[in-house]
Amino acid sequence: MTSDSTVPGDNADPFLNEPTIRDEAPQFVLPLVVRIEREAPPARTDALETAARAVLTILSDERAVGDGEWAQVMRDWQDARIRKVVRRARGAEWRRAEALPGITVTGKSAEVRVFPPVPLDGWPKDLARLQVSGTDLDDPEPPADADPTAPVLWLNPDLDMSAGKTMAQTGHGAQLSWWELSDEERTAWRQAGFPLSVRTAGPAQWTELIGSGLPLVKDAGFTEIAPGSATVVAEHPALRRRG
Repeated sequence: MTSDSTVPGDNADPFLNEPTIRDEAPQFVLPLVVRIEREAPPARTDALETAARAVLTILSDERAVGDGEWAQVMRDWQDARIRKVVRRARGAEWRRAEALPGITVTGKSAEVRVFPPVPLDGWPKDLARLQVSGTDLDDPEPPADADPTAPVLWLNPDLDMSAGKTMAQTGHGAQLSWWELSDEERTAWRQAGFPLSVRTAGPAQWTELIGSGLPLVKDAGFTEIAPGSATVVAEHPALRRRG
């Protein structure tokens, strides 16, 4: 599933599909591939959390910053629309995806591989052939309450999104948190292994969250939901304390 935004600092809403100067730059997309085997699909919540950690992992990887081998394409991606596309793979498809440069992040039951950004119309063939649809997942049991001492990505209770779409949204939420943290706070989060939870907010809680000043994801509306829909609020303890 596809979702996009722009980098921080724009005056325009970073997630709405409104023309900005960033649309004039070459467009890139951050590919994420979730492993979904027929006989052992991952739990939905674990897949969402693993996707969010995968985005954080590549943002902080030494190859993606400074003079790293992925640094330029990461900058190019963040200078344009911040698109993320989630595709699924299994069996030989997954093995071919793993052979490409990227990072595999493993959760309790989920495996998500994140790749350096690629041109919007220039996907590697082994990724381009993967399906976007078919990412519907379930939780065998209701997830436990979120750890209040760790970051939580809160989902809008009024939206019905596929797991793939939601994975892109939670990736956005994690990225917004990362942008707003200090270097010291980023280092602490990375060294702890990027602990986080993804949970659906209650209706009253959601109303409070969207007015809290915490990072808020609004979707461009290319797929599944209406443009401007608020999808995720990112509640990192360090950001909550500032409020």
